[in-house]
Amino acid sequence: MNLIFLTLGRITGIGGRGIYTDLMRKFRDEGHNVWIVCPAERRYHTPTSIKEQDGITILNVKTFNIQKTNLVEKGIGTVMLESQFKNAIRKYLKDVRFDLILYSTPPITLTSVVEYLKKRNPEAISYLLLKDIFPQNAVDLGMFSKRSLIYKVFRRKEQRLYHLSDYIGCMSPANVRYLLQQDPEIDRGKVEVNPNSLEAVENVRNAGEREEIRKKYNLPLDKPVFIYGGNLGKPQGIGFLIECLQNNRNRDDCYFLIVGSGTEYPRLKAWFDKETPKSAKLLSALPASDYNILVRSCDVGMIFLDHRFTIPNFPSRLLSYLENRMPVIAFTDENTDVGDIISKNGFGISGSHGYPEDFNNAVDEMICSSHNLDAMGEKGYQFFLKNYTVDVSYKRIMSHV
Repeated sequence: MNLIFLTLGRITGIGGRGIYTDLMRKFRDEGHNVWIVCPAERRYHTPTSIKEQDGITILNVKTFNIQKTNLVEKGIGTVMLESQFKNAIRKYLKDVRFDLILYSTPPITLTSVVEYLKKRNPEAISYLLLKDIFPQNAVDLGMFSKRSLIYKVFRRKEQRLYHLSDYIGCMSPANVRYLLQQDPEIDRGKVEVNPNSLEAVENVRNAGEREEIRKKYNLPLDKPVFIYGGNLGKPQGIGFLIECLQNNRNRDDCYFLIVGSGTEYPRLKAWFDKETPKSAKLLSALPASDYNILVRSCDVGMIFLDHRFTIPNFPSRLLSYLENRMPVIAFTDENTDVGDIISKNGFGISGSHGYPEDFNNAVDEMICSSHNLDAMGEKGYQFFLKNYTVDVSYKRIMSHV
């Protein structure tokens, strides 16, 4: 089978781990021919290029900066993405016929690219991996209103993308419910749960490595370390995270580690520079391999989602915690089901974003249950193996082909 995958993520090779690279390797390993089309943002100063590597063909398309940049360039870059992708596909993949068109959101502005590929490959199946419900998420965060022209334009594109998709894979049951309530005209039979997933890799947490890594990053050896890793932007509600850190800045029974990058990173760094908390550290984003080792040396993972969200986000960083057998604390909006899944399956504690006292209580509970952290982490790991591996995602996609 010939598969084309369209994504906003930067992919220069498939050796690294990630929800998309792991899935593409799975398709390759099952004997399929894989083409990936993704941006080469202008910050990397590379032209549009195509290469074959490790049995997969990658078409990097030169674009404006569309992630972790100002809103003006992000908006222009997102709108221009369609024509840039189509032009590159026409030039470099004009003779390839595809059986499966796979694509993820964000962005929804790949609509015309999907439409073009379906016209060129009328027998192909189109499958949307719905990772982002836009423009509603922007409305939730106050970027524009539902009455604005920009909302109406993007909303039409969103509805068109759902219509073009033969199947839609959502990250969780709450995502399925939300989508069908928001767009009741969508055929229920083409919507299913297809979660964020990774290749199952056995990660052994050994005491020697843990001590070595903690010394490297100047982390305490004798107390539990709570880690938040990933994007530091508007969706995470960084103001609440700062409030939680402020309330716990002088604790001597645990330590908080924040690792990541994003539009709110300068705000977080300004707080650290001013307060110099004795119980917390901020690190800028690390290479994936270094970050994965660092996570293994910590004890509890943390997830934050802004309380204003009406859409049920489901952060992919949960997977790195689960595969490393770590219990999780999640403080989120009331519409996502990530907290319910964590608490109901016994591998963590959940609460409502915006209530710092509840966060303090959750931390206290984890510390008091320190003898039980390994058992909680093992429950999470088994849940990961059953629900969040690429084998699960691959089988659900292939069941329609």
